[in-house]
Amino acid sequence: MRAAPTCPRCFGPLQPPSAWHSAWRCDAHADVLPFQPPKPPSAAAIDLIRLQTVVPVWLPWPLPPGWLVTGFGDVGDERTGGRASVVALSGPSVTHGPADLLIIAEEPGIGLGAAFAGLDGPDPGRGFDDGPPNAKIDVLGHPTALWCVTTGPGDRAVYAGEALGNWLWTIGWPAEAGCLIALAQLSLLDLRESAPLDVPFGAFSPRLEG
Repeated sequence: MRAAPTCPRCFGPLQPPSAWHSAWRCDAHADVLPFQPPKPPSAAAIDLIRLQTVVPVWLPWPLPPGWLVTGFGDVGDERTGGRASVVALSGPSVTHGPADLLIIAEEPGIGLGAAFAGLDGPDPGRGFDDGPPNAKIDVLGHPTALWCVTTGPGDRAVYAGEALGNWLWTIGWPAEAGCLIALAQLSLLDLRESAPLDVPFGAFSPRLEG
């Protein structure tokens, strides 16, 4: 796993704050909040991210059969708190072979979801939600609409919507993993607010490296 914060919009290196400049800075995207090194899948990581993050930390619960939690990530620092969160999962595809899924909550303008989606960002883009939704998932007991977002890379399925005033992204690999998002009737809970769960963990997901 990488050891230094990176840009949430391009995963490039950052210049840290200094005596002359109080923000993290990306050569391509100017001042940004830092995407912290991803956290390995563990109960300790859940405890840490749920205390530091000011946006939801979404987890499908119960998990789809055979799926495991494979890591966590967040954007922000001690001064700002976590302004974006990402939960990684891995398991069997609904078609064949393995699949990976990232579930991201972020404040508008952060750009993490767009970066993982392969968009220029920082948000899903104007008009992404024109027309009826392509999928619905349950968020804290409420049906929530998601729209399929067209991206450059054809190797992933990207859906975006809004929940509790933040962007909600679900990004799956391979592209066929979109079937899981659209058909599996996922139900999300917020790890910040949930009682302790017996979460099954797998090997760290390289998808979190960006």
